[in-house]
Amino acid sequence: MTHDHDLVLRPTQAQIDAALNPPAGRNGGDLVVETLAALGTTTVFGLPGQHALGMFDALRRSDLRYIGLRVENNAGFAADAYGRMTGEAAPLLLSTGPGALTSLAALQEAAAASAPVLAISSQIPTAGLGGGRHGYLHELPDQAASFRGVVKSVHTVRTQSQIPSAIEAAWKSALTAPHGPVWVEIPQDVLLAETSVPVVTGGDAFPEELPPRPELTAVAAHLLSHAERPAIIAGGGVVRADASGKLRQLAETLRAPVVATPGGKGAFPWTHPLSLRSWIEDRHTTDFLEDADVLLVVGSGLGELSSNYHTFKPRGRVIQIEADLGKLESNHPALGIHADARLALQALLETVTERTDPTAPERVRAVLAKVADRIAAQELTLEQDVLASVRKALPADSPSFWDMTILAYWAWSAFDAKGPNHMHTAQGAGGLGYGFPAALGAAAADPTRPVLAVSGDGGALYSIAELATAKQYDLPVTWLIVDDGGYGILREYMTDAFGEATATELTRPDYVALAESFGVPGVRTTPETLEADLAKALQTPGPSVVVLPAVLRMFAPTHLTA
Repeated sequence: MTHDHDLVLRPTQAQIDAALNPPAGRNGGDLVVETLAALGTTTVFGLPGQHALGMFDALRRSDLRYIGLRVENNAGFAADAYGRMTGEAAPLLLSTGPGALTSLAALQEAAAASAPVLAISSQIPTAGLGGGRHGYLHELPDQAASFRGVVKSVHTVRTQSQIPSAIEAAWKSALTAPHGPVWVEIPQDVLLAETSVPVVTGGDAFPEELPPRPELTAVAAHLLSHAERPAIIAGGGVVRADASGKLRQLAETLRAPVVATPGGKGAFPWTHPLSLRSWIEDRHTTDFLEDADVLLVVGSGLGELSSNYHTFKPRGRVIQIEADLGKLESNHPALGIHADARLALQALLETVTERTDPTAPERVRAVLAKVADRIAAQELTLEQDVLASVRKALPADSPSFWDMTILAYWAWSAFDAKGPNHMHTAQGAGGLGYGFPAALGAAAADPTRPVLAVSGDGGALYSIAELATAKQYDLPVTWLIVDDGGYGILREYMTDAFGEATATELTRPDYVALAESFGVPGVRTTPETLEADLAKALQTPGPSVVVLPAVLRMFAPTHLTA
């Protein structure tokens, strides 16, 4: 019996001749860019370095578009966002040692958020591999060891003939659910040496699917169909799997209220009668979810931010659908279904029976009213008005990227993303500096829509060099910098814990003047004029900066008294 994958296409005589007589002047770097192009790549990110020059020289002979950032970590954030927006593995080209290591924080965020980043780094010459101390520039005893605990897979190349297969294997690894960053390293001499390996003309870009086990979805469907008070938690896996439509259909069939985690923003319509929105850091929401007799968790590991800081203690039966095997039942006992969210939701849709529950929308409204009353009692009008102004100014189909700043913490709970894959934050790993370079990566993926970046002044200083990148490539990113003179959220944490803050106050530049020195228009705004100024900036082609001097406060946590 012959299967499709057993068939081998016979090459034409022209293909044979081309393989026997490859063009002169190619090196190992050409094999890198040829393989990327064969896998469907159109855009790469990175920053050149001495050992990686063979790769970067090969870009000149390719049709790939190169977006060069000024710091490797920022290049990683840009690739992360490109991968999130397109669903493709975003190549990140780096140099050895310091260049490679500077990308680690970005790769940690990509791993935590399951963003498909294909990092390709140079290495010291082949003769230096193996841990000996030869004194090569950028030498590390074991460079790959620095990445094994961060990325999904590590691929070390030692010869030119290994390059196409190693990159293809890494590509598949990055795009197999759960998505994530991968690492390929190639020695300097392998990249630079002339090659006789034929031009790479094809590659298998299709990752393996991750379907659910049918006996598990049968049990899950039975439990959900016969539940009295079902509820759903929608995590980032729903967004990554492009499964929002199936989630909505299932929720409506079951009449099950849905709350989205910070990573699952936009997975369920904000104003839907069954939407508990994203107030997952609220005790009223936590209590509601604990009361569910059957709780379906889709695409979330129920980590710290998705469990009201681990105070969530479900009393009913939990069903967890998760593509990351290590997250199954890692926090709560459950009927664990290891699967891609889209495939698992489809299996449930085919087997559940419709429920009737006219009280569900009323119960949702009651919870949201309690949340609103709690926030209203804290006199946080400024914060709510600022967030509302951002929402009004930002076009409904525009993506936004948020740094770790107080306004982003508000947005996790209170911002309507207006759709799946529209709002992204650095809440996966929680590092500073994500917002602006990530927005640049999103703009590179789709320059037809304006993109919003939101940072505090502390996080902005991590990324300020990328104003040059925004200007160089004329990327349509508007950067909102909320300037409160320090690390605002840490100021609050320390004051609450110790009575006063230490090491949180910052001397900072005039951000408007600084932006203008890069040739990027900037404007200083106020809470009253923010909506108009931000809307104007977003409507203006190319990059822009809007600075809002304001000290914002966080709403009171509810997990400390749980």
